[in-house]
Amino acid sequence: MAEFSTGFGGALALGRRPVVLSIDLMRAYYDPAGPLCLPSTASLEAAGRVVAAAREAAIPVVHTRTIFGPGGIDGGLFIRKVPALTMLIGDNDMNAIMPQVAPRADELVLVKQYASAFFGTTLTSTLQASGIDTVVIVGVSTSGCVRATAVDALQYGIVAAVVRDAVGDRTQATHESNLFDLGAKYAEVLDEADIIRYLGQSR
Repeated sequence: MAEFSTGFGGALALGRRPVVLSIDLMRAYYDPAGPLCLPSTASLEAAGRVVAAAREAAIPVVHTRTIFGPGGIDGGLFIRKVPALTMLIGDNDMNAIMPQVAPRADELVLVKQYASAFFGTTLTSTLQASGIDTVVIVGVSTSGCVRATAVDALQYGIVAAVVRDAVGDRTQATHESNLFDLGAKYAEVLDEADIIRYLGQSR
């Protein structure tokens, strides 16, 4: 991968109070018949391993899923811009979280309507109340909800660590270009092995 231009790519130290944030790992992204289906489940499998490592280390895991109200009334311009999101109207099979990262009974599941996990949810106050200083982000899509969440984390003063292997997008080119830009300006982009090692050290 190309080097960052001068003046970009400063390092942010990961903190001692992390949470793993599992973004929208819903059936809609893995159903071959659907318009949102990703080309591979590799990032889902990696996300499952990161979530398992967090649980082993007693580090909290927070999940998000997208559910729109009747007729997509709360989807605003987003659902008009991306008509494929209409499949997420109501609580249904398409916005069910995949078994590989299925929430445990003691894990928070946030419902959102827009890209960022912070926008219109209680995530900010929840993390602040728990003294969380780092969000380890897995999920989909790299260019959409993952990117928006990482940018908002930075803006709220929380370090975002995006797990390269555990996020995915429609094409590899889209995935890689967004990871490059996130690493240059907004987040630390780390491999699965490095994140699992970090989680083990944070227990």
